[in-house]
Amino acid sequence: MTDTPSSTGEPLSQLTFDNRLVKQLPADPLRDNYPRQVPNAIYSFVNPQRAPAPQLVAYAQDVAALLDLTPEDCTSERFVQVFTGNELLPGMEPHATCYGGHQFGQWAGQLGDGRAINLGEVKNRQGEHWTLQLKGAGPTPYSRTADGNAVLRSSLRELLCSEAMHHLGVPTTRALSLTLTGDQVQRDMFYDGNPEWEPGAVVCRVAPSFTRFGHFEILTARGEVDLLRQMADFTLRNDFPELGPPGRDSYIALLKEVCVRTARMIAHWMRVGFVHGVMNTDNMSILGLTIDYGPYGWLEGYDPGWTPNTTDAQGRRYRFGHQPQMALWNLLQLANALYPLVEDAAPLEAALDEYRREYLRSFQRDSVAKLGLPEYRPETDDKLTEDLQRLLPLVETDMTIFYRCLADFDPLVDQAEDSRSDAQLIEPLLPAYYSPPTEEHQQRTADWLRQYRERLVQEWVRTGLDQRQRRERMNRVNPKYVLRNYMAQQAIDAAEQGDFSEVYRLLELLRNPYDEQPQSQRYFARRPEWARRRPGSSMLSCSS
Repeated sequence: MTDTPSSTGEPLSQLTFDNRLVKQLPADPLRDNYPRQVPNAIYSFVNPQRAPAPQLVAYAQDVAALLDLTPEDCTSERFVQVFTGNELLPGMEPHATCYGGHQFGQWAGQLGDGRAINLGEVKNRQGEHWTLQLKGAGPTPYSRTADGNAVLRSSLRELLCSEAMHHLGVPTTRALSLTLTGDQVQRDMFYDGNPEWEPGAVVCRVAPSFTRFGHFEILTARGEVDLLRQMADFTLRNDFPELGPPGRDSYIALLKEVCVRTARMIAHWMRVGFVHGVMNTDNMSILGLTIDYGPYGWLEGYDPGWTPNTTDAQGRRYRFGHQPQMALWNLLQLANALYPLVEDAAPLEAALDEYRREYLRSFQRDSVAKLGLPEYRPETDDKLTEDLQRLLPLVETDMTIFYRCLADFDPLVDQAEDSRSDAQLIEPLLPAYYSPPTEEHQQRTADWLRQYRERLVQEWVRTGLDQRQRRERMNRVNPKYVLRNYMAQQAIDAAEQGDFSEVYRLLELLRNPYDEQPQSQRYFARRPEWARRRPGSSMLSCSS
């Protein structure tokens, strides 16, 4: 992070804005801020609402560095005022964008930035464009019946998870800051008719672009083909210039590239055990970034059928094991939206096939990397990985701890036979189990470990792989620390009492999730029993 002071000595004066979306795409001609349908426009100008008593909760130093901001900038009073929405910097042009989406499989019509306001695009010293977006800064024309506000608990979870995902190596939007507004916001967390007042908050999200699948869907649904073409051309010029000038071939190439990026993103989710919870098409980024952190979670007890979203608890459409299929379904809706620009289904279907191929490549690569193997060999690894996927759900097994402990399993590759008993073989894995394994599970796990050992011996003979190298390889892809929901809830509980220290501890912990960090060993543990059913510590609602 740079320590270079602001060029004029005034906080934030070095931020330079180049608002390409506002310059290049048509705006809503109405300036009044009231809920309405907004046809024939990509965005509406709207100012954030004024917060009565802004207060900084935390900021992410790595994101500040992307914007050339110093620690002094981020702890200044002006920073707090700007990133709560009370002050606009020169060059900012606040606006909210129009998009639609399929929600839980059903077309929902116009949605849009109902509680997100884009301040503008910063161009940093490296020439990169970063859009700054305030979430929770008040109503917009797309708020429908909502108030456009957000509360501390959801905003804090977004700040922490955005940064946790980035440092895990998962493509994601980022978060610069979290501030309190000084307002109280009423929310019905459980949708049970018992709303409560909670602290209002604003999180500043940062991404090269916040363009979603739904930005294209709404235009096609409305028959606004000329505007659809403008939006696609804008996206190609600014986000995918390597695909060539706008035209039919580049529209096809655009879908293919989005398919590839989305496949890689989903494979990363599966690698680290992340469940998004709300994979609606309006929550899918055209850049292949994880976006909109609502009721998310990490697998603790390994269960492919688990969803963190109470709204999805019955249908479990967005459960962990279903995420790859849901991403493909969403991409199909994007392909349908781009069809008027191509008017031929065959090349769009071919692009969707590329998703299937790329996801399989990424999944296979990650599966063996998690086992410390250098490459996927179908003749052995199809069975090895499939058997493990069947084994893990048989008893409650913490996914993160299991893979981290598996690195400590010694295959004894320098011995012709392994005479260890079942109990001795599985001993390194015991910290991953929520209850002692049964004799049957112990035997099945030991049988799999023997199969795994045979595969490792093959690699030892072929490549000279040794235990130290294997352990290091595994620990580079299997995180030791993830943002478990109960950890975030503890930070929320403290923050609601005015103590922000746990927020900063988690931000620092999650900057290096693959490192041992002995001083933070308490975070490498199974979910405590008290968190199993406590609100906010396991499943979450869509309530902000």
